Amino acid sequence: MTKRVPISFEFFPPKTDVGAEKLRIVHAELQKLNPEFFSITYGAGGSTRERTLAAISDFNGKGTPVAPHLSCIGDDKARIAELLDLYKAQGIDRIVALRGDLPSGQVGLGELPYAQDLVRFIREHSGEHFQIEVAAYPEMHPQSDTFDADIKHFIEKVQAGANAAITQFFFNPDAYFYFVERIQKAGIDIPVTPGIMPITNASNLIRFADGTGAEIPRWIRKQLAAYGDDVESIKAFGHEVVINLCERLITGGAPSLHLYSMNQVEPNRQLVLDLGLA
Repeated sequence: MTKRVPISFEFFPPKTDVGAEKLRIVHAELQKLNPEFFSITYGAGGSTRERTLAAISDFNGKGTPVAPHLSCIGDDKARIAELLDLYKAQGIDRIVALRGDLPSGQVGLGELPYAQDLVRFIREHSGEHFQIEVAAYPEMHPQSDTFDADIKHFIEKVQAGANAAITQFFFNPDAYFYFVERIQKAGIDIPVTPGIMPITNASNLIRFADGTGAEIPRWIRKQLAAYGDDVESIKAFGHEVVINLCERLITGGAPSLHLYSMNQVEPNRQLVLDLGLA
């Protein structure tokens, strides 16, 4: 039997009223699994700000804590301070602090160009009120020159005041364990939660991976290609792959799991139930 660890889910703010209503249903269903929190993404430069705030308003105070994402690139301190004050007033005490990608057509990195700058600013502005989660990249950030440089940047975020981290999704557990070993050897002992991406659609998965620098192992790509348009076989295979990944991560000491829900009930619910984590 799999050791029980906390779970959490990520949502993205919907673009339409229909999407917002669907997400309310998804939220209600996934909340039944007793997650530790729901995180809600935020476009770099505040590009989804209003939709993010609307989603937070929908879900805050409904039982499961919400953790807004906050990205800093291309944004200014005054606007970020305004958001921090708003979240604090709403009783929110967890933030996912990210650099983000510069929005298309925008020039200049803003007053807080890197995630470590954002973490430091949150601490200066709000003290210890917020638990700050930052991003971790077991397979290296796509814009980092070397793995050593990537580890250095991560350590700087922790030294700036981060409490915990959530990883980019991956399918090679050894990459996660090696990353944790490296930061622990450097004296960093914060919880690093694996980010888990369910596999339901081959083309979407490959697009996400190519955009984030996450590696899809060759054997997974080959099997997905062999299934072609057989959606049910892809879902069954993907479920088995991710279940095995989660079991190995939990057995190896992962403190919790963070599922990239893609605003869907399934297969997230089935993963949690089959792992015995509900």
